[in-house]
Amino acid sequence: MSGLVERFGAPVVGSRFSVERGIPEPTEYRLVERKAAGHPDTLADHLAEELSGVYSRYTLAEFGAVLHHNFDKLALLGGAVEVRYGGGVVLRPVRVLVNGRASRWCGGVRVPVEEIVRETVRSFFSVRLPELAEHVLVEMNVSSTPSPGAVRGGAGRPERARWFEPGSAEDLRERRLLIANDTSFGTGWAPLADVESFVHGLVDCLSLPGGLAGCRKWCGSDVKVMAFGGGGRVEVVLCVPQKAAYVPCRSGYVGNCAEVLDFCERVAATALPGRSVSFRLNTRDIVERDEIYLTVSGSSLESGDEGLVGRGNRVNGLITPLRPMNLEGANGKNAVYHVGKVYNVAARHAAERLHARFGGHVEVHLVSAAGQPLARPWQTLVRMTATGAGDREVQEVVGGVLDDLPAVTAEILSGRLPLA
Repeated sequence: MSGLVERFGAPVVGSRFSVERGIPEPTEYRLVERKAAGHPDTLADHLAEELSGVYSRYTLAEFGAVLHHNFDKLALLGGAVEVRYGGGVVLRPVRVLVNGRASRWCGGVRVPVEEIVRETVRSFFSVRLPELAEHVLVEMNVSSTPSPGAVRGGAGRPERARWFEPGSAEDLRERRLLIANDTSFGTGWAPLADVESFVHGLVDCLSLPGGLAGCRKWCGSDVKVMAFGGGGRVEVVLCVPQKAAYVPCRSGYVGNCAEVLDFCERVAATALPGRSVSFRLNTRDIVERDEIYLTVSGSSLESGDEGLVGRGNRVNGLITPLRPMNLEGANGKNAVYHVGKVYNVAARHAAERLHARFGGHVEVHLVSAAGQPLARPWQTLVRMTATGAGDREVQEVVGGVLDDLPAVTAEILSGRLPLA
């Protein structure tokens, strides 16, 4: 089915809604990756999102609106350490390249962008990697230059020229109509397969304060899990760092590795009953030469590794090449109207609602056209294994999400919705 979308009010020329029913079930094979909270790419994602959230909440409180910004080009450059059994020292700090744009003024009132950034970075590292908190350099590369479109010489000052320096919150176009900032797309699907849920949960069980890392001080947070499933078997390769201050000797490291593997097997027995699950841990180790995953902070960021927004988990927390994905770096984007963030979250919500209502595998793809109303995608494609869903029923579900995009924004800004 393809046609103009009447659900959202007056149809926009070229706006189309298509539904493909009875598509084949996804392959039985699963290829799943998840990077934990201490992985450099996840750190970059989460720090960019924290910067966007703090900036958004500040400007919302001060000016009544989220001012224009994006921190989604942030990069982390690894430092250098010297590690020994029982401890280690930081030799060179981590560098945080805060790349992006932000409004520094509104109605003649200054927005303290530098102060917001530096305090947020300091707070972030003190929680995530306290061993590195005093060894972080911030490099500000934040401009207030509008995108192309402000042609001078006509009557008055072009609206685009005031994009990052509005006279007041009322100057923001999105206060009148939410429009797409870019021609891009968001993708969501549901449900997770058991192996995908297992990988997501295992990483969190290993790396978060409520898991192994919370009760074993030697367990670092830069955990990474790669799993391949099919034919009744699941094979897993994982990396789990240890903190040198709590590992006094080689045998201590080896014993901790055995504990990690035992922990993983117990999680698998609960999450994947009846499946044959095998694990390989820290496959680059050469234990007899003391070439092992031993760190000062529990993250490879301390020693030369880099992190970039968009290179890690998608908005559902997974990397799944056998599922539909896109390459948008959602973290750090403006949660009000940036398609690469809002549409990915909205598509995921719509897919989950469609699955809950009709069952089966569901994909939702939302495609924008720059400058067009955000709630009326240029193209909407829904793909379903179910065959009994009617056109209007499907449109109503997707439309229910798109008609309430401010609720998506509010959910993101609340911090209740992890995007990696």
